[in-house]
Amino acid sequence: MGCDGGTIPKRHELVKGPKKVEKVDKNAEMVAKWKYCALSQEKLRRPIVACEMGRLYNKDAIIEYLLDKSAERPNAEAVVHIRGMKDIKDLILTDNPEWEGERRNAKGDKYEDNCGMFICPVVGLEMNGKHRFCYLQTCGCVFSDRAMKEVKTEICHKCGDPFKNEDVVILNGTKEEVQKLRVQMEEKRAKAKTKKSKKSKAAESLSTSSESQPTSSGSKAGDTEADAPGQSSQQNGDESKSAVAGPSGSSSVSKGTGSSLTTATKRSIQEMEDKSEAFKSLFTTHNSAKRTKDQMSNWVTHTPYHF
Repeated sequence: MGCDGGTIPKRHELVKGPKKVEKVDKNAEMVAKWKYCALSQEKLRRPIVACEMGRLYNKDAIIEYLLDKSAERPNAEAVVHIRGMKDIKDLILTDNPEWEGERRNAKGDKYEDNCGMFICPVVGLEMNGKHRFCYLQTCGCVFSDRAMKEVKTEICHKCGDPFKNEDVVILNGTKEEVQKLRVQMEEKRAKAKTKKSKKSKAAESLSTSSESQPTSSGSKAGDTEADAPGQSSQQNGDESKSAVAGPSGSSSVSKGTGSSLTTATKRSIQEMEDKSEAFKSLFTTHNSAKRTKDQMSNWVTHTPYHF
């Protein structure tokens, strides 16, 4: 019955019974939620952000995840619902004056209680998991659930921004509360998609209407031209008559009250009796502008201005 050393084996050493179910320590789970990042499992440090389901993260860990979503991470399931920086909110937390930091019990001569780094600015409760806390999606301020129930208001206690009941998100809630927050998140995203689709349809309708306007105006212009072919031919004839007679600019075009153009008779400016001599001397057809043979050069340019 005995072994070499004279020991007697017991029943539990010889007969193997059913394995005991391992129970998760509530205190360890609570510390992991309220003091460590849900993605990187590192200690929470500012800036701290929260998602629409009430989980706490370090902002740098979320940025790294968004920059490289293909990287393998142990807790990637906790951030699948985060698509961008718009899905998270920077939290405005109130420091706990009794918090001494990580070296609080370095010597081991003090009782290590579950002291929180942050407190509620209204009631003063510590944010350590023993009390329910929530944050506002409008401003990001964090309060205890007791403060929100005792002091009922539609304005933030800390910054004064207005909010609605839908903007209150519970931090690290139960499974039922997380499921409710997930449903609210999906409903908000569905509403946002419908709004975007309506805006895009309105923009398309405006663009199509703007494109149809010039085509309709062009068709009207074509109808008027078809109705009055004689008028267009008359205008073409007037334009042909209004050709410039030379560098002297002797022909002039005057616009009447109507749409038709009238042209003046072709005659030299020097022959006009109503013009002064000073005005006529401005043009090269004047006698003062003509050169004598002595003044003319021996060579001639491509566009000579000698007479």
